[in-house]
Amino acid sequence: MPRPFPGGHRRPDRSAPIEPSASVAEANRHVIETIPPSSEDFADAARGLIARPDVPVITSRDGKGNVVWDFTGYEFLADAEGGPESAPPSVNASLWRQGQLTAAAGLFQVTSRGARTVHQVRGYDLSNMTIISGDTGLVIVDPLTSFETAQAALELYRSATEDSRPITGLIYTHPHVDHFGGSRGLFADRNGNPPLGLKVYAPQDFLDHAISENVFAGPAMSRRADYMYAPRLDKSPTGQVGTGLGLTISTGELTLVTPTDYIGGPQHRPVPAEQWPASNVIAWRPELYQITVDGVPMVIQLTPNTEAPAEMNIYLPELRALLAAENATHTMHNILSLRGAQVRDPHAWSKYLTEAIQVFGEHTEVVFASHHWPRWGKENILEFLANQRDMYGYLNDQTLRLTDAGYTGIEIAEQLKELPKGLGDHWYNRGYYGSMSHNTKAIYQRYIGWFDGNPANLWSLPPVEAGAKYVEAMGGAKNILAQAQQAYDAQPPQYRWAAELLNHVIFASGAPGAGEIVPSDILQQAKELQAQVFSQLGYASENGTWRNFYLTGAHELQSGLPEKPISHGAADLVRSMTLEQFFSALAKSIDGPKAAAEQRKPIVLRWVVTTDSRVCVTTLRNGVLVHVDGADPLAPVADATITLSREALEQLALAGHRFVENFDAEVKAGTIRTDNQAAADTVWSYLRFPDPVFPIVTPRRSLSTGEPGPVAG
Repeated sequence: MPRPFPGGHRRPDRSAPIEPSASVAEANRHVIETIPPSSEDFADAARGLIARPDVPVITSRDGKGNVVWDFTGYEFLADAEGGPESAPPSVNASLWRQGQLTAAAGLFQVTSRGARTVHQVRGYDLSNMTIISGDTGLVIVDPLTSFETAQAALELYRSATEDSRPITGLIYTHPHVDHFGGSRGLFADRNGNPPLGLKVYAPQDFLDHAISENVFAGPAMSRRADYMYAPRLDKSPTGQVGTGLGLTISTGELTLVTPTDYIGGPQHRPVPAEQWPASNVIAWRPELYQITVDGVPMVIQLTPNTEAPAEMNIYLPELRALLAAENATHTMHNILSLRGAQVRDPHAWSKYLTEAIQVFGEHTEVVFASHHWPRWGKENILEFLANQRDMYGYLNDQTLRLTDAGYTGIEIAEQLKELPKGLGDHWYNRGYYGSMSHNTKAIYQRYIGWFDGNPANLWSLPPVEAGAKYVEAMGGAKNILAQAQQAYDAQPPQYRWAAELLNHVIFASGAPGAGEIVPSDILQQAKELQAQVFSQLGYASENGTWRNFYLTGAHELQSGLPEKPISHGAADLVRSMTLEQFFSALAKSIDGPKAAAEQRKPIVLRWVVTTDSRVCVTTLRNGVLVHVDGADPLAPVADATITLSREALEQLALAGHRFVENFDAEVKAGTIRTDNQAAADTVWSYLRFPDPVFPIVTPRRSLSTGEPGPVAG
């Protein structure tokens, strides 16, 4: 295998993939011996197949021909003969098996009874789309990520079943984008507009969390999602082989048909015992809800703070079928997604699975989810749900046990490397999407926070400054490079240590006078060796998202930052935002330190939104853009009044970095009116919009002044 430096080693051919080391190849083969063999999953994943995809790719609806989903890219998985034993040396055999299973694409019948059927379209996106036959039409649950993939999934169903009935109900189980983003694609024949009166159901607080996740921290999450889902990597044995939860996430147009009905809100409350019908099959419990959608009775179990802050399971009593949303899947899930999210509650997750077993277990003949494939048979289902429940309970309890014993998150992750036998010997509990390592750290963070209690870590140097000082302390960049090469070549290899050493060298290159600290030739060699280190760590990972992070990092070290991504729009999310949410999103873009230093007097803007006769006030003071609905008693006199329609406000929100330019243009055109444009423009002058492709594995300039706190650093 080619290795960079030192001592005359040739540089790697960047056109050729990095080969797995002998130790990684052996470890990848060995992993299959750690779990009892089972062919049940392959049979279940293929069960009920009606039709396969009839197109090689799905392209964007804008007519530009951009591929938003590629079926052919995963043929190397779908067509591979044999199970995990067929894995190439560059892929962990357990992850290879999971990739084969998630590559099964098409329309599947899950269950039926009389005229009532449940189908799923799988392999058209990261998630599954569920189609339930109603009395007069189709009830859709979780319509994928993109307009284009949802449209194609529905077309596959209609073509294969010759069922052309309309969509009569839409349900979102939770507010992650792969479960609602394709909603308008279901109505492509109506230009994306649903029929008037269509009921759209979601758990209470769905919209707040959808906006919070996709708008407030959207740019950072999107950039990290590039690493997590690896859309820019080749789909191959040396590239992306899936995410563990599915293959990847589609890249089409994100849409949202706003919910009309919230389960747990004023419209839908738990059903009283005296109103509980025997036809629901299961016994009444005080926390259960019931809805009927196009004649299909459904029992709803709200499961907040599990896989999402707002989530719900759906039981279909006519079919003895449980749709477990994303609460029970064929993987250990994330307690904290690597792309970034709020830390989830494994204790609540375990509790709600216990409740699901108690409520639905004895009366369930099939359990299916919005990812992966179903499981059939009561005993099989009960074992599956119980083991998933025990897994999340184990993660929670054992992390807390070691936390209380004084261990830090990093230390806990090193102690709890594997689930105990009985949990870890089931494929569906393996860490393909979540992992023991990052889940235990997340649980520590949830209860204790980022600080480990050691004052040495209370005020750590940022990576660039730390890198420069480590390089100086360890005898220079060339010396560290040699030590990293030794760690890479060691038997067994010390890839983690090599990565840490090289990271200091690479980030030291961002310090002032970096050319003297890290000469350009040494920096290039460090990047090339780090790319090899990341590749080996990626190849060895059983976790799909770890593999993607490592291999994307390797790719960017070799090829540089990607081009700025194509915007796929989020107009529906913007239209769904309240005024408070709009101004909260605007406030996070204010350069607070600069505004506070330059504007000692508050700047008050009064907003009049003519569409719904709303009035509010924003005040730029102390570096904060404060929003107050109605009048603000602390700012009785406005410096400017801005009058505009809701549509004009939405266009400003969608303008992004062109906000100021668009505002001024709309004022000139008369679409927006203001009596003091200079005051408004002064506020806008402090808006800063992020670079969507900020560096992750390479440095940016140092942000520290050397004295950021009470004493010199």
